[in-house]
Amino acid sequence: MRVVLVSGGVISGVGKGIIASSAGLLLKTMGLRVTALKIDPYLNTDAGLLNPLEHGECFVLADGGETDLDLGNYERYLGIQLSNESNMTTGKIYKLVIDKERRGDYLGKTVQVVPHVTDQIQEWVERVAKIPVDSSGEEPDVCIIELVRSPVLKYSISILRF
Repeated sequence: MRVVLVSGGVISGVGKGIIASSAGLLLKTMGLRVTALKIDPYLNTDAGLLNPLEHGECFVLADGGETDLDLGNYERYLGIQLSNESNMTTGKIYKLVIDKERRGDYLGKTVQVVPHVTDQIQEWVERVAKIPVDSSGEEPDVCIIELVRSPVLKYSISILRF
């Protein structure tokens, strides 16, 4: 598995999504199977209730996931079908970590950003990057990751074990 990371500042609308989609399309024309993952730093669990004047319109995926509009671009450019898991938010990650803590998965350890949140981010990326998204049913060769700059996310991505 190869990863292409498209990152930028915190200003929305600077074209990271189109750059990510276009890079994926170029790789697809080379015969590679491509998937995409959008990582947003906000604490919301999805884009469904975000103010469209602040964040832009939301895109509804086939599985009902309310996501960033960029996921619609990924699907159209790459001819793939993504799931709600293709849009990671800090809110989703924190919810998973807190749910694990409440179930006792951490065996009474003090839950912290490092390693618990960062490990959860890594696990999410590694799992979602392997989900087949096209008609071949095969694992993708490349995962395009669009990432808005965030210290925790940047650290987590930097230590991926692909």
